[in-house]
Amino acid sequence: MGDKKVTEEIYKGIPRNKIPWYPIIDYRKCINCGKCVEYCTLGAYEIKEEHGAQRPVVKNPYNCVVLCTGCESQCPVGAIHHPSKEITRKIIKKLQNVKSV
Repeated sequence: MGDKKVTEEIYKGIPRNKIPWYPIIDYRKCINCGKCVEYCTLGAYEIKEEHGAQRPVVKNPYNCVVLCTGCESQCPVGAIHHPSKEITRKIIKKLQNVKSV
């Protein structure tokens, strides 16, 4: 099975890879259940052998839809978080202003 590509390479006129929005896994909490991998249909995650265990990793961070936090609610132990939505919105606005100058 090949890598899934992000559906939108541009978000509100900004290249997606310029927007710091992607899931972060807290491995101190993660129980390696894989629910995040099952949930994300865009392939942001994959299961990988790491430190002798099969665990989810963020393989394609920019495949994550900007401001989506759906995988957070799927995690039974709260091991997934994203950057602040408020800060991300400010970054997007700033990048839009820079682009229009």
